[in-house]
Amino acid sequence: KLTATAILVNSITFIVALCLIIFWLANKMFYKQNIDDVIRYIIHGVAFISLFIIQKLFNRFSAILHLKVNELVSSQESANNSVMNLGVKTEQELSEMSKKI
Repeated sequence: KLTATAILVNSITFIVALCLIIFWLANKMFYKQNIDDVIRYIIHGVAFISLFIIQKLFNRFSAILHLKVNELVSSQESANNSVMNLGVKTEQELSEMSKKI
């Protein structure tokens, strides 16, 4: 799961995908196509590239949110600091921790 996310948010992956879409569109437009097919291919290409952009923005937002929450938790003396860095815990550890809290 984390490996796939790391691959999707990589800038090189975005550039490779963009080049692939440009090559695919150029190849499709080389053949005689009607305007509906050309528009459909462009929409499919934009939707595919949007996946990478949305994934990168979501990961950035998520990282910022986690940093803010960690700062709030660590600034409170009475807070339970065991909830810091929950992102690195396994699913089983998270379910055990949710039962304790």
